[in-house]
Amino acid sequence: MNLIHEYRELEQTIAAAKERMTAIETDPEFASDKEFETKLRALLGEYHRSLRDIIKILDPESSRPASFRTAAPKTRRARQVTRYTNPENGEVVESKGGNHKTLKVWNEKYGKDVVKSWGKPI
Repeated sequence: MNLIHEYRELEQTIAAAKERMTAIETDPEFASDKEFETKLRALLGEYHRSLRDIIKILDPESSRPASFRTAAPKTRRARQVTRYTNPENGEVVESKGGNHKTLKVWNEKYGKDVVKSWGKPI
């Protein structure tokens, strides 16, 4: 591509950008936003404050680390108590999990599946 062609494309791009700027400048919403920004910056300067100071005042939660902003900690559902009855000797064990001394002995002696069949939720 020669330089003249590139130059003309840049001229067209600049002309389109100027048209867009003119359209934005005539928009009443832009005028309102610009006036608000000007007044806000003047007010910040008058009170020697920064935008971060204003955010801390208006939304104190945003300045805290995310770990403090989270909701209540998630709680685990409590395990259900299961009653195991040994049919050979009638011994009863109540447990919320399999980590019970007597259940471990029974699992070794009778097998895990057999002991599991003895359990009934309470």
